[in-house]
Amino acid sequence: MNDDARLSLRTLPSLRSAEAPGYAPGDVRIGIVHLGIGAFFRAHAAVYTDDVLTEVGGDWGVCGVSQRSRTVPDQLDPQDGLYTVLERSGDGEPTARVIGSVREVLCAADEPSTVVERIAAPTTKLVTLTVTEKGYRYDPGTGRLAMDDDLAADLAGEAPRTVVGQLVRGMQQRQRTEAGPLTVVSCDNLPENGPLLAGLVHEFIAQLPPEEADPLTDWVRSSAAFPQTMVDRIVPATTDDDRAETERLLGVRDDGVVVAEPFRQWVIEDAFAGPRPEWERAGAILTDDVGAYERVKLRLLNGTHSTVAYLGAVAGYGFIAEALADQRIAGAARRLITEDSTPTLTQPPGVELSAYGDQVLERFSNAALGHRTTQVAMDGSHKLPQRLLGTARERLAAGAEPRWVALGVAAWLRYLAGTTDAGEPITVDDPLAERLQPLASADRSASEVTEAVLRIREVFGDDLGEDERFVELVTTWLDALRRHGVLGALEDLAN
Repeated sequence: MNDDARLSLRTLPSLRSAEAPGYAPGDVRIGIVHLGIGAFFRAHAAVYTDDVLTEVGGDWGVCGVSQRSRTVPDQLDPQDGLYTVLERSGDGEPTARVIGSVREVLCAADEPSTVVERIAAPTTKLVTLTVTEKGYRYDPGTGRLAMDDDLAADLAGEAPRTVVGQLVRGMQQRQRTEAGPLTVVSCDNLPENGPLLAGLVHEFIAQLPPEEADPLTDWVRSSAAFPQTMVDRIVPATTDDDRAETERLLGVRDDGVVVAEPFRQWVIEDAFAGPRPEWERAGAILTDDVGAYERVKLRLLNGTHSTVAYLGAVAGYGFIAEALADQRIAGAARRLITEDSTPTLTQPPGVELSAYGDQVLERFSNAALGHRTTQVAMDGSHKLPQRLLGTARERLAAGAEPRWVALGVAAWLRYLAGTTDAGEPITVDDPLAERLQPLASADRSASEVTEAVLRIREVFGDDLGEDERFVELVTTWLDALRRHGVLGALEDLAN
């Protein structure tokens, strides 16, 4: 491997057509620990922090932690933490920007004690997280920890394997060493993500021996904060073509490049325990009411995204933009937004709901992103409760029929069968796949599938599977999807 041809602090001055950091990355000290250093964080919060470092400086370098995989550490370590964000707008030349805010990358599976030490360091002021819904190890039906072997080992005092365990052990060390307050910022697509995470942390602490739990509980209540947030940016999986494009623009190879759309948004509750970066200078919104923005995003964007992904994948479309180019799927997406989701929402300051819905569909139509339907379709059992099912409950309570939400749920059930309409195999990536797929088998009738899956409490709670109106709506759609295929079932929506 020729390191002279690879992105690094040494090759940074020689870049061709790319925006370099407006500061010296090597001089920035770590002030943030990020748990879950995947593509989304690198294209989102790390970019906001990079903007702050360029504009006002400060010791806000990031120690990024991969939970199990060594992929990102192996990509970024030889590059001194540097990587490129390749923005694709759908028209014209992509733009390349090198990000310097990540100053260290760890793998928790290899260095669990080091992760705790970084969280506990007095120089660390914030911990941020993007670990996806399933990374919180909680039951979506109850909001409580879903106990497993890893959590049990963390509680027993072994080197922590879970993010909640890492946070608690890091806080425990901060409490003992008087390292100062800590703000924990969840950046995952979960309703009330800050309060949810705070609840999981307190639940974990409550199961420790009293001599540990009592002082730590007091410390967390007085010295820790868990602000609620809403994050938004489309970040598809990076391809070999993206890497080749980046090398052409930079003149050096970048193994850690991530791809993103131009749009980005970050709404943060203004509730911090101590110092923080001036993220508002980079365009973040600091507010006392994140919830209104969050509901708009989860229901209009995420819920629509999942629905398009399931319909598109079963119809045989590999990419979100391809699926949305089909007017039958686009019609269903628009009616989900206008007829089911929007009536449940309150318009937050600076957001016009009709325009937001139009913008969502425009962003999904960006073919340059290459956003795969199967990538968006992952982990439906964890995503649907946040993205679609709250809308269903509110519409039902209002006496309305959530017809288009029911279509999204039916499309997921059809997707779980594991084949496209043409009979091509689909690999279902879901934490409950082994339990769900037999229930969604094509050998069972549509009503049998619907009744069995909607009674899974972890996904649908205790109510939706017992609501005859909703069960009937989902069953009707699932039967149509099976009999006529996705495009046949949606045929009338083309006009």
